Amino acid sequence: MIFGSQATDFSQWWLTRILVGVDDSADAKLAFKHAINQAIQDEAELVIVSVLEKDDMNVYQALSKDFVYGEQTELEKHILEYQKEAQTAGVKNVRALVAEGEPGEVIVKDIITHVEPDVLIIGSEAKRGIRRHFGSQAAYMAKYSPISVLVIR
Repeated sequence: MIFGSQATDFSQWWLTRILVGVDDSADAKLAFKHAINQAIQDEAELVIVSVLEKDDMNVYQALSKDFVYGEQTELEKHILEYQKEAQTAGVKNVRALVAEGEPGEVIVKDIITHVEPDVLIIGSEAKRGIRRHFGSQAAYMAKYSPISVLVIR
């Protein structure tokens, strides 16, 4: 039942650009699979983002340019595997991005502004750090994102 005088016809609604955040957690992998399916269904561009968190490094690692560069290089290689998986699954237009900082803040304040997606799809729990127990990154993105957020668990 639809209330109100103006009903929205969602049968004509589709996504043109989907942003998905990945970090290798089980929930993020589910979010990625959901994003692939949605991108194929809507023939949408899929933008995959992963964020290098320096907070997970000890002070010596964070100060070592070689260590940080190595971590970033590994993350870039890994996200390209996600890109290849999406292409193999049938997504025609796929981009992969790597950023650095607090995942929630970076995605909401920088990535969304740059990419201009229709929706953000994320897992409910992060893989790393103490924040994984509280789901604060997903909660932050759901609360402060200027676009719709789909949280997968």
